[in-house]
Amino acid sequence: MPARLITRIAPDVGWLPVSFANVYFIGRPGSKWVLVDAGLPGWGREIFSAAKARFGAGSCPEAIVLTHGHIDHAGSALALAEMWDVPIYVHRLELPFLTGKSLYPPPDPTVGGATAFLSRFLPRLSRNFGARVRELHQQKVPGASGWQWLTTAGHSPGHICLFRDSDRILLTGDALVSVDMDSWSGLISASKKLAGPPAPFTIDWDAALISLRKLATLHPNVVGCGHGVPISDSDLPERLEHFAKRFRPPRRGRYVTQAARTNENGIVDLPPAPFDPVPFATAAALFCAGVALGAGYLDDDRRKR
Repeated sequence: MPARLITRIAPDVGWLPVSFANVYFIGRPGSKWVLVDAGLPGWGREIFSAAKARFGAGSCPEAIVLTHGHIDHAGSALALAEMWDVPIYVHRLELPFLTGKSLYPPPDPTVGGATAFLSRFLPRLSRNFGARVRELHQQKVPGASGWQWLTTAGHSPGHICLFRDSDRILLTGDALVSVDMDSWSGLISASKKLAGPPAPFTIDWDAALISLRKLATLHPNVVGCGHGVPISDSDLPERLEHFAKRFRPPRRGRYVTQAARTNENGIVDLPPAPFDPVPFATAAALFCAGVALGAGYLDDDRRKR
């Protein structure tokens, strides 16, 4: 099966959607390059093949840089790092979640919406990238000249975005996405729309809002998000500024009024989990269905007698 081709969103920036998440490639064939994010587990070979088709056989990135460590952005990072024998870079506040010290704060299914409903079925797994994972220093992106990383906490403790000022290209991870993941219609149609961070996995809404407004001040010409199609519309800077000004957190949810607190060792404190009626409603519905099926079976058995 031929490798999927990387789509160019700038002369030296490529985009590859893998399942419902995106990975990005910074660099030109024949020169240094960097992989940004690494998709879900099990997609390493596809990302590897796409990179080989773009950069040539035997070409390896200088590094893998993760906007954050959630499973849909870091899932194939270790496998790829071992294939290429390269380091993985993250913000220091993401390190405890990628070195086996701590799990991420649990998702909040009560916040409402499509992704929140699905979050009930996602396992929380401890991951340890060992010596492969390293802390980002200063504001420079390793192996990517002219790029800087910006702290954009909120969705996760050490979330970062990548920005190049010379042509105002912005890679946002999950601080800003271009598909409404909290709407079933938006998630299924994948229609292009500026949207805030995926709600059930965002642990500090005050910080998330500050991060969104920080991104708007960059006036980007091109935005490559962690989910959804990259955007390069001529009115993008104005739209993003308007969106950031109008954005509001969800009306309810575990982390809406009180953020999760974390530090270099992981979780420090969590707000209490709200009551989630869905598991009980599901169990009740299954029980009622079982009773109805059982009653039907008994009636049929009596008729046969």
